[in-house]
Amino acid sequence: MRFALSLSLLLLAASAPPRATPPPGGWPIIARPVPLDARHPEQDRVGALRWLGGWVLASRNPRFGGISALALDHGRFLAIGDTGGVFRFRLVDGRVTDSSITMLPAGPGKTDGKNDRDAESMTGDPKTGSIWIGFEGHNAIWRYDGAVTHAQSHDEPAAMAQWPGNGGPEAMTRLPDGRFIVLAEEAEGPDGSTQGLVFASDPTVKGAEPIRFGYRPPKGYVATDMAMLADGRAIVVNRHYTPIDGVSAVLTMIDTRAIRPGQVIAGRELARLVPPLTVDNMEALAIGREAGRTILWIASDDNFNPLQRTLLLKFALEDGTTR
Repeated sequence: MRFALSLSLLLLAASAPPRATPPPGGWPIIARPVPLDARHPEQDRVGALRWLGGWVLASRNPRFGGISALALDHGRFLAIGDTGGVFRFRLVDGRVTDSSITMLPAGPGKTDGKNDRDAESMTGDPKTGSIWIGFEGHNAIWRYDGAVTHAQSHDEPAAMAQWPGNGGPEAMTRLPDGRFIVLAEEAEGPDGSTQGLVFASDPTVKGAEPIRFGYRPPKGYVATDMAMLADGRAIVVNRHYTPIDGVSAVLTMIDTRAIRPGQVIAGRELARLVPPLTVDNMEALAIGREAGRTILWIASDDNFNPLQRTLLLKFALEDGTTR
């Protein structure tokens, strides 16, 4: 079967037209709008979320895809792919502008595959501009400058050493007081939960000793990203996938102020994205503010699979308790 598949791919490549020359500045990122529910285009609400728009992102640059972490800085997105891609763009009236596609300047392992430079989580310090990125496989955290042009420091924290190679630091956020929360995708925590860590400060400092706690995602789901609200609570994206059920996502809210060593916390469900609603392998979350509203941006990892999509979904949070 493997030989037959390889032969088919070779024949397909031989018959494909030659690649076009990229334009000056490289191939851009483009966006195509999608509804929340193709069967009911008028639907604009799911749980505590108000639908504001959705887009499929794409580029002819083969490096684009695999988005696993997302940030928003003064209207421009920074997305990190799980093969080390760095994507920047703006979304203006449904059109992508000012886009660029580069690669991380340094990191664990090599740049020739997902298993070596599998970036899965990201957070930043708005005062210094520094960016922290968590990597599976090596269970490492690296700090970069705000332009992501050079690495500043890195570590493989001892508290993460036994985390699964493909279930490591999947979600990470920095609290306003300078602490960092890291959630594992699969590492076993207390009482059937998954492991969470709270670092008192920069997790790339050698020898940092975090406190441990447990996060209990919705049944059948794993945490894939998290981002802070201004009041100390955090939104967590949780993903479910099986070949039978397909892909779905649940957004939960946790109170980071309630975290204690050894404690297990569970989030309050905000919304559930299940087909036929527009959903894919949702792995990235950024939170912003527009006209006094809290805005959630959720992006998907297409795994560089032509059967999947890179989605960017925009919602307003309307749970009645958010400032």
